[in-house]
Amino acid sequence: MSHQDCAVLVVEDDPELRQMMVVMLALEGFEPQSATDGQDALERLRTADSRPRLILLDMMMPKMDGWEFCRQRALDPGLRSIPIIVLSAAPRDRLNVDAAAFLSKPFDYEALLRTIRQHC
Repeated sequence: MSHQDCAVLVVEDDPELRQMMVVMLALEGFEPQSATDGQDALERLRTADSRPRLILLDMMMPKMDGWEFCRQRALDPGLRSIPIIVLSAAPRDRLNVDAAAFLSKPFDYEALLRTIRQHC
């Protein structure tokens, strides 16, 4: 199944995990993009010719963490409509962010793909 019209931005500071998710999404027919932290993600989103339809967001990152990214995204009318799937080891009740879905790390790839498909 092809999801060529569904670009997904992976925001993850762990280079191996980020690359693994990008490869997995590409193999599943999505259009993966990646960012190393929240600041990098905001810069990419604000300068992109076309924006992703979905953001996969790690919460604990250097420079700008997921919480600050969510605060900045909420202030930007052009970005706040892009759904976020939070990927975090933190308990959901401590995350306190507006997200379409939450998956605990380590996550099951099939569950991640199902969740992505629901939002693309």
